[in-house]
Amino acid sequence: MIEARIKFVQCMSPAGLHQMAYKEWGDPANPRVLVCVHGVTRVGDDFDSLARALAGHYRVVAPDVVGRGRSGRLANPQLYRVPQYVSDMVTLIARVTDGNGIDGVDWFGTSMGGLIGLALASLPGTPVRKLVLNDIGPTLDPAALLRIGDYIGQELRFPTFDAAARFVREVSQSFGEHTEEEWRKLAGDVLRQEPDGQWVRHYDMGLALPFRSATPESTRADEAMLWAAYDAIGCPTLLVRGEHSDLLSRATAASMAARGPRATLVEIANVGHAPTFIHDDQIAIARQFLIGT
Repeated sequence: MIEARIKFVQCMSPAGLHQMAYKEWGDPANPRVLVCVHGVTRVGDDFDSLARALAGHYRVVAPDVVGRGRSGRLANPQLYRVPQYVSDMVTLIARVTDGNGIDGVDWFGTSMGGLIGLALASLPGTPVRKLVLNDIGPTLDPAALLRIGDYIGQELRFPTFDAAARFVREVSQSFGEHTEEEWRKLAGDVLRQEPDGQWVRHYDMGLALPFRSATPESTRADEAMLWAAYDAIGCPTLLVRGEHSDLLSRATAASMAARGPRATLVEIANVGHAPTFIHDDQIAIARQFLIGT
């Protein structure tokens, strides 16, 4: 079985330095690089199946965004926002492309990871050559955002792994159907055991602060900036939507297919927010867009 290498890169915020962990798959000298970035409460391990499937073509790089998983925490939690994440990804891309004659990367972003990719792909001189947006767009359903913010901020402790895994499964039903083994991995990737034996989620609870400080005015301003960024994207773009997504509406997806980069739109049946790209049929969608048949 193809195995990943765990690496770290040092990044900077206005509050100081922090480390960002990333998994790297495939030939480290491969000039074709795919960066895969997870959702707000997930980790780079989410892409294990996709990375194994594409590692023969790409060097796949899957970071734990700061504040999650193996990565460090920010001294100022108000910095847990897209601009900081974009800065960290620029540092990561500089690390993984340095000295390899690489002039760009392809990007696969789920939810938050898609927003990071959207912002990065919109910049002049962007390194992003192809962009996959997995169930995310410039207009986000307010009720869904409230649900996510409430979920993030719950500081929960569980006496056993099984109890914690049941919770993760219950709140992740929108991912669609998975086997028992797949659910245990999806849970295990985002759970950590404390010295006292209790099981907790893997991330800094400070991630909830930017959600709690949002106002209707700031949300409207963010949406306008995201649409402006989307309209500035010039690279080929694939938009994947879960059929039952409560975060990305069909109307927003249709607008994204008609403006800016005019994303190719694929909808996955019987899934909400967000498709996991664990299964072969979903992986085939990414492969076709990124590599071709």
